[in-house]
Amino acid sequence: MNTQTLHRQRTENILLSLRTLDYLTRSQIQTIHNLKSDRNANRVLQSMDEYLSSFRNGLEKVYYLNKKGRERVGATVVRKRTANVNHFLLRNQLYIFLGYPRTWKNEQRIKLGDTSIVCDAIFQMENIRCFVEVDCSQSMEKNKRKIEKYRTFQKKGQKFNLIWVTELKSRKPKLERLCEGLSVAVHSADEIR
Repeated sequence: MNTQTLHRQRTENILLSLRTLDYLTRSQIQTIHNLKSDRNANRVLQSMDEYLSSFRNGLEKVYYLNKKGRERVGATVVRKRTANVNHFLLRNQLYIFLGYPRTWKNEQRIKLGDTSIVCDAIFQMENIRCFVEVDCSQSMEKNKRKIEKYRTFQKKGQKFNLIWVTELKSRKPKLERLCEGLSVAVHSADEIR
């Protein structure tokens, strides 16, 4: 493969990652696509600016698809700058930590009888569905209600793993207690970085 073909393929792969994951920091793109140094990652992303929009979040830039980028990879969801970006970034950090599950889908509605949940992500691992929940400054009461819905699923015979990631280390034991009896793994943000 010549250099131009490699560059085109790399561009396509980065755009497809953004279609799947919505928002990614420079370092997340760097990790997923093995872009080596910070300087190289910045150069690659700058060369793609016709397809990308970005904004600063703390010390890092966050990238998402602009209109031309969405058209190139057939993305239908329009993303804009959002104050809720840490929720997306934490979910995507879990995606990286779990080894890039191939069947990963964001924000999926699961319905069983009259019980319905929108989970932050879902994927299959060894023929078992895994539901992902991100705790990023939402109330524990809201988390508790969601966990009760997962209990209802379990009572109706559904087999699944529940994976939580929480921004605050202090919430990890609380979530573990609330999820007792479920097949669950709870990670703090620090553990998956």
